Amino acid sequence: MRIAQVAPLYESVPPVAYGGTERIVHYLTEELVAMGHEVTLYASGDARTSARLVPVCPRSLRLDPGCIDPIAHHMVMLELISRDHEKYDVLHFHIDYFHFLLSRMLRLPQLTTLHGRLDLPDLAPIYDRFGDMPVVSISAAQRTPLPQAKWIGTVHHGLPEHLLRFSPNGGDYFVFVGRISPEKRVDRAIEIATALGTKIKIAAKVDKADREYFQREIAHLFDNPLVEYLGEVGDAQKSELIGGARALLFPIDWPEPFGLVMIEAMACGTPVIAFRHGSVPEVIDDGVTGFIVDDMPAAIEAASRAHELDRRRVREVFEERFTARRMAKEYLELYRRVAESNLIPFPGHAPEPVGARSPEQGDAPREAPGAAQARRGPQDAHPVRENRRASGG
Repeated sequence: MRIAQVAPLYESVPPVAYGGTERIVHYLTEELVAMGHEVTLYASGDARTSARLVPVCPRSLRLDPGCIDPIAHHMVMLELISRDHEKYDVLHFHIDYFHFLLSRMLRLPQLTTLHGRLDLPDLAPIYDRFGDMPVVSISAAQRTPLPQAKWIGTVHHGLPEHLLRFSPNGGDYFVFVGRISPEKRVDRAIEIATALGTKIKIAAKVDKADREYFQREIAHLFDNPLVEYLGEVGDAQKSELIGGARALLFPIDWPEPFGLVMIEAMACGTPVIAFRHGSVPEVIDDGVTGFIVDDMPAAIEAASRAHELDRRRVREVFEERFTARRMAKEYLELYRRVAESNLIPFPGHAPEPVGARSPEQGDAPREAPGAAQARRGPQDAHPVRENRRASGG
């Protein structure tokens, strides 16, 4: 198939360090190329890809000090897609709802993967108005706030099978990997580790929107001798860092759409201690690949037993459920389905979900709409602004 992948421009594809959406776009694109498909990637010019690259801007916008308005660059990208769209069999967007109006004009089979949280009150009117847009969720739990959207499938994220090395023996520390923000609760991770007298290594970035929170609530916690802050780390360091940990701590306080770091830990054979929010019950097999908990006492107790889990079995579950090849095959099935059914956005079409999957783990817990987002600021909900989504975990 001739497939166009449309990525956000804020991070490179793949990102230098943190950036879950761009990382997944990269893994998917590389797998599709390896499977013999003709793939074109719309991304920033510093992307590294085996596909044909259409560089929309010279470098990722987060690394460009001259970038004042990221929306302008995304508008340029939409114009390029409008110019080129007849070259493709299917368009695959990863930029939230930003392209919806253009998509109706293109009259081409397409789908959009929604990578972010969907419980923000501002989103409901969009999916009421654009109920004809075929969208894909990254977890069943992610769909809960927007039943009116035209869901055509759920595809869990996947990683290249050999990206991260399996480590048969965990070390003497816990690890936290991701972003330092109120909903990620690195403070909980520190509390869990220190309650057990165990070292914790923190590999995380602090976005501009979270710098005040970091200075006010978190920075002083790093004075504890059991806490080691590493900053951001890339894939080259993750195998050693995560694989050497006793467990990954994932004490979130928000409806996580997926949480890529959970399957990164599983790829290393490292168990995950995670709070029961969002996608966690879909990703973690409780008592097999980690422990799912509801409060801090349970989290501390579970962390104390992480060494009891079979790390080889953790890795096996990753290989069975969360590889990039599995992800690519599932997306190809959706591409063929939208192409064969001529599933083209058109106003007035009644939403008819195609192949939508229901949660297998029961109803996911819901948080109040915008609960964590309200603590961060309205700019973070924008589809092309910094921190607009956090699919990477």
